[in-house]
Amino acid sequence: MPSPADLDRLAALVAAGDVLVLTGAGISTDSGIPDYRGPDGTRRVAPMQHREFVMSSDARRRYWARAFVGWRRLSAVGPNAGHHAVAALQRGGLLRAVITQNVDGLHQAAGATDVIELHGALADVVCLTCRDRSDRRALDARIAAENPDFHPDADAIRPDGDVRLDDVEIAGFRTPRCLVCGADTLKPDVVFFGDNVPRERVQRCFALTDAARSLLVLGSSLQVFSGYRFVRRADARGIPVGIVTRGPTRGDGEATLRIDAPLAEVLPPLVRRLGLERGDGGASQAATRAIASAGTAPVAPPDD
Repeated sequence: MPSPADLDRLAALVAAGDVLVLTGAGISTDSGIPDYRGPDGTRRVAPMQHREFVMSSDARRRYWARAFVGWRRLSAVGPNAGHHAVAALQRGGLLRAVITQNVDGLHQAAGATDVIELHGALADVVCLTCRDRSDRRALDARIAAENPDFHPDADAIRPDGDVRLDDVEIAGFRTPRCLVCGADTLKPDVVFFGDNVPRERVQRCFALTDAARSLLVLGSSLQVFSGYRFVRRADARGIPVGIVTRGPTRGDGEATLRIDAPLAEVLPPLVRRLGLERGDGGASQAATRAIASAGTAPVAPPDD
């Protein structure tokens, strides 16, 4: 459980306003989507590699078979209290944009706006051959029609939105093809491991970091550099960094405020402390109280 003092300091940091939020897989675990790593930072699953997907039609078939089953489950998942808390803080005028490393669309489903999907979105599809773009829901209907007897047993959904299937279950699956060029090179418009985040997206996130009063990291171990770079950027510019997640993170050395606790035990109480539980946007008086309760230096480094 977070201590009252930690919650006071976090409330003071957020109440100061102009907060940029960076979220990771940990904010979606309460929705039933597991994160990539355990509490000790060890990776739970082997994610799809970009080079393998691009170079191998067999890899694409395996991916789409697993993703077809996973999408049915992922599309039924809803945002949790953490997503709703972020949206409430944003409606209250305390948060700027939200940078998310997640591809599940749950921040938007909770009502958050100005969400930068750093690694893309599973709901969008692109053809690697002709660059045509299409909607995942329409593709799902096509896959179902082309694979009417494909109903494998599957385990829990994985962080990429797919499931684990045996080769024998995948054997008869028909890979979807692009309706424009006919190639079997459709890909969810997400950044697979080994690929790079588009440069213009990174530059936009750097600009948001530079303009923020503070950076708040929620539910990320920051082991992947694509997210960690914004913590380094903030630290280099003297911008306070708060991190709330379970277990150690790569950014602990740069953190001004560090809370090791589940987001469900931190974010809803934070919203209540700031008087935003009704979504009324009246954050000014609560902000003043939060800053006062934490003293004159609300984002000073911890004593240890």
